[in-house]
Amino acid sequence: MPKMKTKASAKKRFKVTANGRIVASQAGKRHGMIKRTTKFIRNARGTTVLSAPDEKIVKTYMPYHR
Repeated sequence: MPKMKTKASAKKRFKVTANGRIVASQAGKRHGMIKRTTKFIRNARGTTVLSAPDEKIVKTYMPYHR
């Protein structure tokens, strides 16, 4: 049986924490900052931990990173 492949896009976008949670960068800050509120821009800094349903989807893309 061949090894399962990890999705290259998932490898670049997500990291797994020591507890097995998935960390991703915040979305929505690529362009159009003028129309965004200051609160949105401030809250979209850094990274965030994904919710359980989203985490389940991402873990299927990264079979060896659990």
